[in-house]
Amino acid sequence: MSCYAHSGQAADRSDWQGLAAHLEAVERLARARGAPLGLAEAAAIAGRLHDLGKYDPAFDAVLRGEGRRVDHSTAGGRVLLDPGSGCPRPLAEALAHAILGHHAGLPDKSTKADASCLDRRIEKPGAALDPEWKTHLPGDFRPATTELVAHVRPGAVTQGFDLSVAVRMIFSCLVDADFRDTESFYDRLENRARDRDWPSLQQILPDLRKRFDSHMAGFKAATDVNRLRAQILAQVRAGARMAPGAFTLSVPTGGGKTLASLGFALDHAALHGHRRIIYAIPYTSIIDQTVAVFAEVLGEAHVLAHHGAIEMEGAPVAGRDKIRQAMEDWAAPVVVSTNVQLFESLFSARPARARKLHNIAGSVIVLDEAQCLPRGLLLPTLAMIDTLCTHYGCSVVLCTATQPAFDSRQLAPGGLDLAGRELAPDPAALARDLERARIVSGGVMADDALIAALGKTAQGFVIVNSRRHALTLFRAAQEAGLEGVVHLSTRQYPAHRRARIETVRARLKDGQPCRLIATSLIEAGVDLDFPCGWRAEAGLDSVIQAAGRVNREGCRPVPTATLTVFSAPDDPPPGDVAALARAMQAVARKRGVEALLAPEAIRDWFEEVYWRAGPRALDTAGILRAFAFDGRGTDFAFRTVAEAYRLIDSPMVPVIVRRDAAAQAAVARLGHAWERSGPIARALQPFTVQIPAPARETLRANGKGDFVARDLRGDQFFVLSDDSLYHDDFGLWWEQADYLSADQEVL
Repeated sequence: MSCYAHSGQAADRSDWQGLAAHLEAVERLARARGAPLGLAEAAAIAGRLHDLGKYDPAFDAVLRGEGRRVDHSTAGGRVLLDPGSGCPRPLAEALAHAILGHHAGLPDKSTKADASCLDRRIEKPGAALDPEWKTHLPGDFRPATTELVAHVRPGAVTQGFDLSVAVRMIFSCLVDADFRDTESFYDRLENRARDRDWPSLQQILPDLRKRFDSHMAGFKAATDVNRLRAQILAQVRAGARMAPGAFTLSVPTGGGKTLASLGFALDHAALHGHRRIIYAIPYTSIIDQTVAVFAEVLGEAHVLAHHGAIEMEGAPVAGRDKIRQAMEDWAAPVVVSTNVQLFESLFSARPARARKLHNIAGSVIVLDEAQCLPRGLLLPTLAMIDTLCTHYGCSVVLCTATQPAFDSRQLAPGGLDLAGRELAPDPAALARDLERARIVSGGVMADDALIAALGKTAQGFVIVNSRRHALTLFRAAQEAGLEGVVHLSTRQYPAHRRARIETVRARLKDGQPCRLIATSLIEAGVDLDFPCGWRAEAGLDSVIQAAGRVNREGCRPVPTATLTVFSAPDDPPPGDVAALARAMQAVARKRGVEALLAPEAIRDWFEEVYWRAGPRALDTAGILRAFAFDGRGTDFAFRTVAEAYRLIDSPMVPVIVRRDAAAQAAVARLGHAWERSGPIARALQPFTVQIPAPARETLRANGKGDFVARDLRGDQFFVLSDDSLYHDDFGLWWEQADYLSADQEVL
């Protein structure tokens, strides 16, 4: 009997893909992806055995479209775990996780849910397979076993976590190889061509470094700040000669961290052969700005932006092209993304998200604003960074103005080996040299006091802790008749925010009245230079970032440039922020408010936030304990961990606002069956607003928005239909959408 992997169009099956051909192709592709990771043979075995269940004669009915359901993903794992296979138990379990998960996602070793439990799925009796499957069983498992052993360090926690990451990498190689071969088969079948090729980083590095040098040469060393930035850049680039691993880059706001870290990444990759550069940012609000800088310096064709404003997981695609396409494999030489995309992918169980992991290996990863890594997930996050550096050829740069206490000498157990790995020249001296503002205490300030204070300066900003408070304050400023009031928050879609930021810059430059009311999105990476500002109490890292928007270019006397920290009685900070604010208050009592910018105060704050918290507070979900390995067998909880590892506690969902012509054109493409969802999602990212899921459902239930082209795209593209709910001055008003529209609002 002939067995097939994928059906074609010809009645005589002459254009169907044979199962053996598919398994051989996926084996070859998986081996190629695993080779740079030192996991070529393990990945190849996973590829060779992943679809053994398609040797079940019943699977032919699936290919004929008869509506049968056949579990074809378990057989390969069952074969490996059979004692007669000759496969050592740890290797068999590692490969079985990857094989069983290549469609449904990585399973837990043991859990109550049958579909997500490796043990339960293996225990179920399998169907009798066509005897041809035996030709695919490897005769020698020793090379793959040797590879796996090389990726595991001894230690009660380390060996289990290391092995779990090796499984994830094998899984990534398998999933990407399977997707690519399936995609290739249907492309040939339908005479379709696609451009997936990116140049390798090593091929284009000479040109990228030349472009970078040319760009930096355009800066004139005419001011003290620019001369200091040039010194910082030279020192940081000199550090590129150090061996790969983890680094810190501690430069105060205004010191040119972004370009200095890019220069380091280019030089370090050239010297040590890294395969790509990944720049991860905690906020989607500044992704586009960073991408614009990198595109200007390196060329737009080499930079991929991916922050997943519209998730593609589970989106159906019309026709026979069943491959989810978006930005899943991160094959570009330079990737700019978010911490959410990077780290949640590294801990994900989902095939579409995990597909990129093998391309993360061998990268220079710059973590901008590293202090933003969430406290409750800190230890597993640092463990992942450590494993990437130790086993997968990565160099990771912790880049921030307020360097957190991640060093193993300070954070034990679980810290990183950062001794002698600082790239910046004398961070303490830099903090003094780049001090541009003073922090003062405003005490308790209600909204009317803030409006009064803002009215006394022609240019200033107020940063608060919630979108709701920002909108309330903005409306109060409008009612008070303040001139040049600008609102900025994630109520506005990114393209609108960029336009508003340009308006703010123009007004500041021209000396016009400019009173900005915003949330924390302007604190990191947004280059604005105000004479003064006010910041609602929050963590010291946020306060210092806000201070970096005051007198940024150093053109005003420091004593006159102030950031006033205040307590908002009617809008206290939310729980997590409140805890960070209390730690800041403790440091202020110890050091004095005006000393909060000093490195000593920052160390004190991190001691309050991290050091005294203890391991359980730094791994609240017990993620490190979820990967047990005793040298003989595993007990891994991939699915459970994926659900627990969330950088954002309250997931938001996207709403597309189609006011711009570009957004309207992209939405129109959704109705065309031949259009792929991934490129449309990329085109719509600049026009999305993230709101709470219940609020979006209220919009839908009341006819103010709905999913477009649901039959082709599923519940992926929710488009606002009541355009009156989006305001030019502050963005999307979704509250009380069950009865409010623009002409009905009463506040």
